Amino acid sequence: MHPRLPRSAVAGYAAGSVGTGGFSTLPGLVLAYYLTDTLAVPALLATVVVVLPKVWDVLIDPLVGAVSDRDAASHVGRRRLMLAGALTLPVGFVGMFATPDGLGPAAAGLWVLVFFVLATTSFSCFQVPYIALPADLTQGYDERTRVMAWRIAVLALAILLVGAGGPALRDAAGGGRPGYLVMALGIAALLLAGMLATVVATRPHLRRTPSTSPGAVAGYREGLVVWREVTAYRVLLSVFVLQALATGVMLAAAQYVAAYTLGDEGALTLLFAALVAPALLVMPLWARYAASRGKPAGLGLASAIFAAASLALVGLLWLPGWWVYPVVGVAGVAYAGMQLFPLAMLPDVVTAAGRARGGAMSGLWTAGETSGLALGPVVLLLLLGATGFRSSTAGEQLAQPAAAGVAIVLAFSVVPALLVAASLLVLRRYTDPVSAGAVPDPIPGGPP
Repeated sequence: MHPRLPRSAVAGYAAGSVGTGGFSTLPGLVLAYYLTDTLAVPALLATVVVVLPKVWDVLIDPLVGAVSDRDAASHVGRRRLMLAGALTLPVGFVGMFATPDGLGPAAAGLWVLVFFVLATTSFSCFQVPYIALPADLTQGYDERTRVMAWRIAVLALAILLVGAGGPALRDAAGGGRPGYLVMALGIAALLLAGMLATVVATRPHLRRTPSTSPGAVAGYREGLVVWREVTAYRVLLSVFVLQALATGVMLAAAQYVAAYTLGDEGALTLLFAALVAPALLVMPLWARYAASRGKPAGLGLASAIFAAASLALVGLLWLPGWWVYPVVGVAGVAYAGMQLFPLAMLPDVVTAAGRARGGAMSGLWTAGETSGLALGPVVLLLLLGATGFRSSTAGEQLAQPAAAGVAIVLAFSVVPALLVAASLLVLRRYTDPVSAGAVPDPIPGGPP
């Protein structure tokens, strides 16, 4: 038996999800729409603006993981990078939505691109060590599920507040460029508070990590070595990336579904609440299911439910209406499990592979998640560009080709369903390292 972490440590760790969830969610939800329907950036150019910062993120995440591993083996700990990321992320985030008046579409797109790159760099500095932290906090198999259940519950609340509250704040401020700036300032303060809470609250409970002192390039290579050699890690990461891509496509399409399919931009708040709010209620049930059936079984069930609910949303092509909200709510119940189980399984895999490589593994994990979430808006924008979607400025909504309307609904339904179905096929190869008898790594000078 491993000792239970005090509630202050669990709550402090969970608070970081306010920052990670908020930043991961809001740009994916509104940035493409901000570019095409407020700044009049053409869909294909908006694709470049959305994807380049994520390519940068994918490149630097494993490098940040290497630095995190080196810091974790010293007296500095992983908190140094997390603090740097927490303090600088709000600056880049606000800059993304502070585009000056008078800039043309190309210049406005470049402005957003620069600040998105800065914000993404800061996010990596916090997110990568944050993901590696649970393996440093506790060795308990069930205790990690408890920690992650609280984290995902807070994540769901944060996503709900940011994803639903952000657009509502934008609209309350009058929309357009001023509305987006007010939204960014309010959300940035929330992100900062959550991330700083984690840095402060987890400090007394971190265990020392075995020292490997990898260089940046070596750390990058180490993550790839683990991916190649450790089947459980490779399978789990592949599943998570596919599901992140599915989520990214659905979230990016939600604003367009609200505006062009349901005919009400404000419907985005209800759609988002229907997807995220169930997690606040069902998280304890998913945790109990994992305790009785195991985490992999829980992930499989949640994924199957999500795929079925997503596929049902294709009915929007023929009958847009109120029925979409309860169906999205069913997908939200499943989404809670899809968030909980991979993140609860990752510390088990990290411990089995060796916590000295935890930063490198979490760096590659974050790079994969970032790739999936980033490609979601890209898939949508490419579909819109290929079907003749017409970009516009704030306050103007142009009539769209029928093909573009079909593409929006498919991106919200069939595409996520197919991606999650593919992840289920990959998940069949996963073997739980704890059930297989993997022995946690020894910690020099620390508890066994």
